[in-house]
Amino acid sequence: MNLDQETERVILVGVSTSDEDDTWRSLKELKELAETAGAGTVGTLVQNREQVHPGTYIGKGKIEELKDLLWELDATGIICDDELTPAQMKNLQDELDTKVMDRTLVILDIFAARASTSEGKLQVELAQLKYRQTRLTGYGTAMSRLGGGIGTRGPGEKKLEVDRRLIKSRIARLNRELKDVKRHREVTRELRSRNHVPVAAIVGYTNAGKSTLMNALTGAGILAEDKLFATLDPTTREVKLPSGQRVLLTDTVGFIRKLPHHLIEAFRSTLEEARYADLILHVADISNPQMEEQMYVVYETLRELGVTDKPVISVFNKQDKAKEERIIRDFHADYTVGISAKTGGNIPELLKTVEAALREQKVYLEGIYPYREAGMLQMIRECGELEEEAYREDGIFVRAYVPVRIYEKLKKMST
Repeated sequence: MNLDQETERVILVGVSTSDEDDTWRSLKELKELAETAGAGTVGTLVQNREQVHPGTYIGKGKIEELKDLLWELDATGIICDDELTPAQMKNLQDELDTKVMDRTLVILDIFAARASTSEGKLQVELAQLKYRQTRLTGYGTAMSRLGGGIGTRGPGEKKLEVDRRLIKSRIARLNRELKDVKRHREVTRELRSRNHVPVAAIVGYTNAGKSTLMNALTGAGILAEDKLFATLDPTTREVKLPSGQRVLLTDTVGFIRKLPHHLIEAFRSTLEEARYADLILHVADISNPQMEEQMYVVYETLRELGVTDKPVISVFNKQDKAKEERIIRDFHADYTVGISAKTGGNIPELLKTVEAALREQKVYLEGIYPYREAGMLQMIRECGELEEEAYREDGIFVRAYVPVRIYEKLKKMST
């Protein structure tokens, strides 16, 4: 990432409220987020407390320790591992006299840099404005600062004279524009439904390999980097299964622990692709020691979006990077398969698994069709699985598995 100014040198700050929490793992991920946003981590500070300090996030003693650290390490700011309240952010800024950021701000900043489509930019700007709306006091006139450091990408990189009235007006306008986008999505979904082509949504923790899998299955040419949130804008592509059936694959935004609520709200129409899909492909990074925790985050986010009744295939990716053999298990999934999207390992098995999962949603069809209805064979090939076709004197004999939604139509056409 090219910065217009010197790279930020930040200290990561976290609060551990129990022995069971995973503060250090969360801070390790925060470090990756900071690096993705263009900052360098020079230190880490963790406080053990029964609960987060309501006024300053950490206690007074730790604030003094942090002041010394900032001076010793020549740091230019701090990043807290939780979303700070406006009061916490302002009080910390007053106490430390340095730039104060939180996990949410860093994630929003990464999204601002990665959004490339008009829809993505609208969604990110809306999330940024909602986040900053309650923090005007802390930011003052610098809310839309231009600059290279993290947390400084203003909405749309525009210098806005920000006050509550202007922000409220801009949020209202963005909501109207996103409603139009949502309507367009609904029309697209309706067209897909009419074409009877099943849809599989690819979901997973950020950097689990969703884009690499999409490229391996469809040749979509999506940017795939070993970075958090390398791709942001969703993509839909067609893939042919071994039986010849067509399936639409839709990529979605990567999930992460403590995914900002404003982002979930802003990206709801995008994330809802999973809600309207016929099948969920849950991609998990088997080489990551925190795979189980990451999978839990994905299922929690899906529950929040109302995606609870879809068949799930857990795709354990990055088998080529796994240092030791792990037992593949996911009690939430209907099917599991291990692959390497990067090398193409076991991709044919994944396609067979997709076929098997879709077959569960189909009905067995057998009948003889007049030759004048030969066009229905193409519909069966595209939407279902054609097991047998035989040309006889009395018509075309067909055995197939077809979606419930077209079964009755096809049954009426047979003799």
